[in-house]
Amino acid sequence: MSVKRRELVKYFEKSGFYLLREGRNHSIYTDSKKTIPIKRHRTIDRITANELCKQARLKPKF
Repeated sequence: MSVKRRELVKYFEKSGFYLLREGRNHSIYTDSKKTIPIKRHRTIDRITANELCKQARLKPKF
């Protein structure tokens, strides 16, 4: 099962994160305390999406 990247980004932005910069293969999101890289693929594995949420100290949603 996979999650659309757009859904993950919306969840991060709703939680106070914003785009810091674009890397070569990742988009870097931050809330001024934590910085989280999100791969630029159309879909992201559900487990990976939940791990990114945990790293950002957000409730795993997917």
